[in-house]
Amino acid sequence: MAAAAETVKTAKTAAEEMSLAGNHAFKEAMEKSMTALAETSTHSKKNLEAMMASATAAAKGAEAVSAEAMAYTKKSVEEQMAAAKALAAAKSLQEAVELQTAFTKKAMESYMAEMTRMSEIFTASMKDSMKPINERVTATVERLQAAR
Repeated sequence: MAAAAETVKTAKTAAEEMSLAGNHAFKEAMEKSMTALAETSTHSKKNLEAMMASATAAAKGAEAVSAEAMAYTKKSVEEQMAAAKALAAAKSLQEAVELQTAFTKKAMESYMAEMTRMSEIFTASMKDSMKPINERVTATVERLQAAR
């Protein structure tokens, strides 16, 4: 009888130890899962913030390009009107040809300068709008490398 009681006691102790070990393992797994979920949530929030910052920068760039285009168009129309008035006041065919040649040369130079400015604005806008996304990609790569 004593041996049977000892076996029951040993089995009971083993069962309690297994139960405690199982509870401990479950608790650790839950804590790890909750930590991973919190990290994923934080990472997703930062990604969303980066997308919003990128969209904001792109919108500002589009506004800048639009404003520059409007200013150039206004200036170009004013110069065309002045050239048309000067051409209408020309006293000879030779003077009209000289005025038209000068206007065309100035218009082409102005156009090339404007395209350079627009290209610079567009390039700066693209850099600004891609910066937050590039930072998040870098953070993700670093996170994946650290997880190895």
